[in-house]
Amino acid sequence: MKNIFNSLHTEEILERIDKLGPESKSEWGKMDVAQMLAHCSAFQDIAMGNSFPKRGWLGIVVGRFAKPIFYNDKPVAHNMSTIPTILITEGKEFETEREKLKQKIITFQKNGPEKCTTHPHAFFGKFTPEQWGKGIYKHLDHHLRQFGV
Repeated sequence: MKNIFNSLHTEEILERIDKLGPESKSEWGKMDVAQMLAHCSAFQDIAMGNSFPKRGWLGIVVGRFAKPIFYNDKPVAHNMSTIPTILITEGKEFETEREKLKQKIITFQKNGPEKCTTHPHAFFGKFTPEQWGKGIYKHLDHHLRQFGV
């Protein structure tokens, strides 16, 4: 399983982000490319401990059983639900969002596993740094595939 803490995997993700353009079209979902980048950036904030979405009752009851979905080798299902606070519906500026996301990915990778949040994910609950690293890669990969890169 690829892990965002591996510099080669981070470089691959950054190169794929650079292949996106403001007119890139999604193969599924409702977000445009700038909204997707903002969504991924908001998700990085959670992993970095800069944002703390509250856990809902469904996540508390079911999340720990579904937790491996986040960091296993199986692709994420299309149109899977997301944390409501990081669902981006307003318009965003492509270049700004792309650069913001790239900088957050670079910072997260350079900070290393020891700087991961210990706050539980809003649905799945607590993750180890290793699980965060795999899950961040998987989340980014999912959305980059959504836009064909």
